[in-house]
Amino acid sequence: MIVHKKLANGFAFIEIKNSAAEAKIALQGAHLFHYERVGEEPILWLSEVSDFEYGKAIRGGVPVCWPWFGFNEDKTLPQHGFARTAIWECVSCSETDENSSSVILRLTHSQESLKMWPYLFELDLHVTISDKLTMELKTTNLDSTPFTITQALHTYFALTHISDAVIKGLDKKPYLNALTWKNEVQEGDIIFNQEVDRVYQEVDGEITLCDKNRTLHVRNENSSSVVVWNPWIEKTKRMNAMKPNAYEHMLCIESANAFDDARVINPQKSHTLKAVIY
Repeated sequence: MIVHKKLANGFAFIEIKNSAAEAKIALQGAHLFHYERVGEEPILWLSEVSDFEYGKAIRGGVPVCWPWFGFNEDKTLPQHGFARTAIWECVSCSETDENSSSVILRLTHSQESLKMWPYLFELDLHVTISDKLTMELKTTNLDSTPFTITQALHTYFALTHISDAVIKGLDKKPYLNALTWKNEVQEGDIIFNQEVDRVYQEVDGEITLCDKNRTLHVRNENSSSVVVWNPWIEKTKRMNAMKPNAYEHMLCIESANAFDDARVINPQKSHTLKAVIY
């Protein structure tokens, strides 16, 4: 079942339910803000105090960072790009079988986007909801010159507690520590007892998130960079739409093309960033 809905304030979203899982995707930002498998706790974390208002990014779920990740050189432009607060068009909804549903959302250039980023483009997010969550972010260059993008599927995972979280699969991988702007190398598994903000490079295998009650796997394609982030105590207090203890129950593992993994897309060519979570 795929149903188009609106909140009382007019905020539009798509609700998907099948025999394997359910999900909700906002048209603003093509923002997947809920995914859970039948009989299980939600896999995505969503802030209890997040805004569901046009023009404000949702805190949690999977924000789409595009066409730049982080801050632009022009600091007057929005952090993580304009795609996450733009209104996307739903171009396709389908139910493959009782266990699998698919939604494709699209964003194209506009007068507003051209003021921030002077290129013609088509951006599709293809989300497949089943016992696995599959997200494919396809960028097509409709312009006459190449352009470069950095991007991320900024996935917030729900945790029992941050003290139980362990990330495996990034041992010996180089990373930029965004807290110190130093390049370092990961030694062993990642555990959390302080703020972490890292962009890993040369990532070529599956990433595993072990929590107290479950293990999740993340498999990326056309991506060799992964962002790992938890704001910890002090930064959480300063952030919008987060309760003071929110850091205890969320952790971001972001499938990305960031920093050294930036991608150049030639005219009439495409690049697809794919993430599968199961």
